[in-house]
Amino acid sequence: MTKFYLLVIPIVIGIITGAFLSLYFLSETDNSVLTASKLIDGGSPILGESTAPITILEWGDYQCTYCYKFHQETLKTIEEEFVKTGKVKIVFKDFPLNGPDSILGAEATYCAHEQKKYWEYHDELYNNWKGERTGWITRESLDEFAITVNLDLVQFNECLDEHKFQNKVNQLYEFGREVGIDATPSFLVFNDEKIIKIRGNQPLEVFLKTFDEL
Repeated sequence: MTKFYLLVIPIVIGIITGAFLSLYFLSETDNSVLTASKLIDGGSPILGESTAPITILEWGDYQCTYCYKFHQETLKTIEEEFVKTGKVKIVFKDFPLNGPDSILGAEATYCAHEQKKYWEYHDELYNNWKGERTGWITRESLDEFAITVNLDLVQFNECLDEHKFQNKVNQLYEFGREVGIDATPSFLVFNDEKIIKIRGNQPLEVFLKTFDEL
């Protein structure tokens, strides 16, 4: 019987371990173990095929200069060559470092999501980027973006007036800090076995190398 348990215990441990993604940060944070669903849940809707083997989880701020540059440059290639071909999916989580305007912009994207226009609105914010802490995110500009992506403006403004998603945005920020995010953009790129952290607006080659490793 003792031999039986000695054989079974490692097998059970292996099965349990295999059900999780091991997340190792080369930082001051403690090593953590997170499931893929915990990393994905609570953020944006998935961009791409839900069955894509590799996930890019981006942590961003709508006023962040390097987030804007990533959106305008590297992301376009990733979308065309990897997302649209079913190899990669993308999830965005808010990490608003630039104050109340960044939080308000993030809230607006989830108000747009109520009308199934999250990614259209997300893109509209970055397409109209005008710097960090320059005052370009206002209720008036958010309404203009809403009109551009054909949102019901009354429903959209009711959502913003209630700050319906403010707690959600703040919770995403806190979760990001818990898992070692300290700058934007930051990325967790993972499959069912491994997670690789990318910090900053790295060139496309860094992402290509990461995809190869996964």
